[in-house]
Amino acid sequence: MSEQPESGARRARFLALANQKGGVGKTTTAINLATALAATGERVLVIDLDPQGNASTGLGIPREARTAGSYRVLTEGAPVAGTAAASLVPGLDILPAEPDLAGAEIELVDAPRREYRLRDALAGLRTGPYDRVLIDCPPSLGLLTLNALVAADAVLVPLQCEFFALEGISQLMRTIDLVRRGLNPALALHGIVLTMHDRRNNLSEQVAADARAFFGDRVYETVIPRNIRISEAPSHGKPVLLYDHRSAGAQAYLQLAAEVLRRERAAAGRAA
Repeated sequence: MSEQPESGARRARFLALANQKGGVGKTTTAINLATALAATGERVLVIDLDPQGNASTGLGIPREARTAGSYRVLTEGAPVAGTAAASLVPGLDILPAEPDLAGAEIELVDAPRREYRLRDALAGLRTGPYDRVLIDCPPSLGLLTLNALVAADAVLVPLQCEFFALEGISQLMRTIDLVRRGLNPALALHGIVLTMHDRRNNLSEQVAADARAFFGDRVYETVIPRNIRISEAPSHGKPVLLYDHRSAGAQAYLQLAAEVLRRERAAAGRAA
């Protein structure tokens, strides 16, 4: 039986980063937001739930070292705390994605509590050792993403400043609503972060304006620019904050982390 949290104990926040469209900066946002939050003093865990394993690569975990990770946690019930690995970033651990994760959705089809596998696995982390768990979802709305949404407190949606990305976000919003109504009533939309923004591009400006007009203050003030340093960093196995902390991309993620914390404090104040 798990221990009951002490009165006033801090409760870990579980945040899923999801968008069924690939190439929108989801994994880049996961690893760099996690790094920026760790820089504030939070103890952070990233769960790589994408069979491509890009979050694992971006946090310096080589493929040959991914012998245990999110696949074993989901299919075999391996303990998260004993399976996560330390990253290059102080205070930031990662549960890597093994190659076998590509077949997990098929294997879980007939599994008991298939939508709750990740939630059950993370139950013991609610009161430690992490302050925050970020779940990097695959670019789909399949069973892996469903597990993340059922386990999460909230969803952060990276939205690329291009027309097709904006067009597809309504499907994700419907999925979030269905999960909230049927599987996880507490699931909230944390916010939408605009990524790959190019101020020289009229389309980027139009997509950003349209997103703000439709979603209002659910769109973060912070905008992630299209930045070469952000693109280069994963090939070095580092978040951009370690690769070039002075770059515009690194500074944008520091601002995003500050905004995430500011919004959470404001929400907690309203709920008090």
